[in-house]
Amino acid sequence: QVQLVESGGRLVKPGDSLTLSCAASGVSIRGYTMAWFRQTPGKAREWVAVSRKSSGAAFIADAVKDRVTISRDHPKNTVTLQMNSLKPEDTAVYFCAATQVVNVPTEESFYRYWGQGTQVTVSS
Repeated sequence: QVQLVESGGRLVKPGDSLTLSCAASGVSIRGYTMAWFRQTPGKAREWVAVSRKSSGAAFIADAVKDRVTISRDHPKNTVTLQMNSLKPEDTAVYFCAATQVVNVPTEESFYRYWGQGTQVTVSS
């Protein structure tokens, strides 16, 4: 049984940094393209960052470019999302997702496995 469990979401102030983690079980992330998406009420999920399988090459959405880093730790089977200089518009539920698609998929329909999400709130 494949499980993705996100953690690290909390209330932070504008300008703060935050690290989200996604722990995978039942699957080795080495063989998967891993991604972070986020969603706010009434809106579709949007991709934030993707770490391509095999190479680990990272792709970051324009909305968070220069503020976000995605990384993977194969021995720990985890993927992290480091977010800096957080803004109120970064407030969302953040989801971890996994796919075996090799190319860089930024649409949620490509992803087979999803976590339950972790809430990030940026507010003063």
